[in-house]
This record gives sequence, structure tokens and C-alpha cells, in this order.
Amino acid sequence: MHLSFAEAGAGRCFLLLHGGAGPASMYGLAESLSAKARAVVPIHPGFNGEPRPERFGRIDDLVLAYLSLIERLDLRDVVLVGNSVGGWIAAEMALRLSPRLAGAVLINSVGIDAGTPELSIVDPTAVQPAERAALAFHNPEKFAFAASTPEAAAAMVENQKALRAYAGEPFMHEPTLLSRLAKMPIPTLVIWGESDRIVRPDYGRVLASSISHARFAPVAAAGHFPQIERLEEVERLISDFVGRL
Repeated sequence: MHLSFAEAGAGRCFLLLHGGAGPASMYGLAESLSAKARAVVPIHPGFNGEPRPERFGRIDDLVLAYLSLIERLDLRDVVLVGNSVGGWIAAEMALRLSPRLAGAVLINSVGIDAGTPELSIVDPTAVQPAERAALAFHNPEKFAFAASTPEAAAAMVENQKALRAYAGEPFMHEPTLLSRLAKMPIPTLVIWGESDRIVRPDYGRVLASSISHARFAPVAAAGHFPQIERLEEVERLISDFVGRL
């Protein structure tokens, strides 16, 4: 199937996978990484006006589509970088044992059932934009997404519908993923914005502890999108991680 993506740079490839906020939430990090590497940012079908086939509506569909994209582009030693739902996609891709993958960076990732109501994921599609921004950002006044036109507002609504299609039932997780992560075959870095109130830091600690040899890296003064609020720190953490691969 056709997949739209943006790319820049040359060298080791980073495949950056966005969450419900859409690909723009990864473009700043992609630009920074592309100074020394190749950064590829796909757009999930159904986001930003991209067509989504009628029967294409599961996380596994995205997993297989992006593994096929890696094959088609003949990418090797790929580092997956996923935020939110993108982190879930990255984890599932890694568990498919592709020899083309070298590492995974999960940024405020969803995907697991952390086993306690206190760590339940807040549904960002069920609250108004202002409340969603307050939950997602350490500094929403400076960083929160704002629709500048009616068309942009409509696109944000459609993106949230696409998010629901992929991850709405069961909500934002796959019941067996937590136990399967013990078999994660590639080095993994788990980055977490400490001010995230959509997916709390203790959820991230549960996620990281389920992966053998994963490193958990909290990021202060950042919420659900540390790659936006603390771009330089996230780039530093990723560069340090990749330097050890």
C-alpha cells in the first residue's frame, strides 16, 4: 500500500513514528537528527488527510506496513523512535525480529496494561483541546498545538478519529504486550517527560522494567511530548544511546 513520508539527511536511519498528535509532533526531532543521520517520518494512514483503507484499522496493520516500508527502502541498522502510539508501534515492530532493526527509542509510549487503575491512560480524545493541552504539556501556553484555521481544526478532529480507529479498543494497549516485552530483541531506551498526565511516569517505569536491559530516562520540564518541550535533551539522550549500539 502507499505510505506518505518525509525524509531528510543521510547516514544511519531513524524511523520516527508519531502518535495521535500527527507527524508534525516528530518533525522537529527529525530535523535535528537529520544533521548527522537520515530521518524518515511516515504519516499513518488516516492522519493529515491520508487515505486509510477500510480494513486497515489495527496497530498490527501499521506494524506490517512499516516493516514492509523498511524492506522497500532497503533500510538497515534502523533505529525506531516512537512517541505515544508510535512507541507502541515501534515495540511491536521490534518484536517481529527484523534483522534490519538496531535499536528502539520509546518516548512516553502507550501499549501496555500497567496493571493498576492509578496508571490508566487518560483518553485524549474525550476532553476539550484546552484540557488536553494541560494534561499533555509541562508548559501548554508555550508548546500546545493550536489550530490556526478551521481547516486545521477539522484535520485535528480527523486525526483523533484515526487514533481511535487504531487504538480505541482495548483502549491504548494490547493485553499481551507487557509479557511479550521480556523478549525484546534489540537495545531499548525509554524516554519519559516527567510532567505527563496522560501517561504518567510510573507507567513508563513499568514499561521499561518489563524490557531486559532497557534504560529509563526521565526528562524534567516536559510532558507527553518531550521531543517538543525538551528537544535538545531528547536528541542528546538518543545520540548517547545510538553511540553505544
